[in-house]
Amino acid sequence: MSFQPPVIPASEVPSALGARGYAVLTREGLCELAGIESPALEGLRASWNDLPQDGFLRDGGRYRSRRHACFVVDGASVTQVPHRAHWQPVEYNALHGGLERWFEPVQPDIVSQPVWAGLIRGLAACCSQLKGERPWYVEAHQFRIDTTDGIGRPTPEGAHRDGVDFVAVLLVGREGIKGGETRVFEAQGPNGLRFTLTEPWSALLLDDARVIHESTPIQPLEGPGHRDTLVLTFRAGGFQGPA
Repeated sequence: MSFQPPVIPASEVPSALGARGYAVLTREGLCELAGIESPALEGLRASWNDLPQDGFLRDGGRYRSRRHACFVVDGASVTQVPHRAHWQPVEYNALHGGLERWFEPVQPDIVSQPVWAGLIRGLAACCSQLKGERPWYVEAHQFRIDTTDGIGRPTPEGAHRDGVDFVAVLLVGREGIKGGETRVFEAQGPNGLRFTLTEPWSALLLDDARVIHESTPIQPLEGPGHRDTLVLTFRAGGFQGPA
């Protein structure tokens, strides 16, 4: 059974994040919130067909491919910084924490598209509405989880926080799979919810201090399938890195 996402209008996102720590948007809601044109998003999708395999999976899996890039948003300015490793402490990622992971960068022809910067800029503005105007240190992750070996795990580390201020999980698309249910739980409470994102470019926005999240494994329906996402994390004060 798949539960429908609890979508809200873009105008309610700041109050929803402030009240319960999460918000779910349709494609139209995401575009309204970020101030971008919906058709422009289609110019990004093909790049998910050219993601190198993740060579750092400590569970020995071959089901994840990805690219990574980092940016600083200061007001209307979105600046890509020199390529750097992705790093998380073990407190937030028990499986891959404490490891400098160097992934291949997001391709320049993707980063240069106005909709890419517009998406990051618009979501950063939403973060500033909640936390106050400041520079935001943004990590962008393109993920493809596939079922070539039977099962793909979007979050092999389990339910987790990311060690940032805000997280945006955008479903780029899913094909030939079942599963991939999104689960969000209070970090300091008993409540949680579950739903399945199916609409391309629908989005889950999270206050990382308030909630933990995970996505359940995916399985093929007939032949191999996949689930593509764009994950953007927003952190004040700097990027995460080893002390």
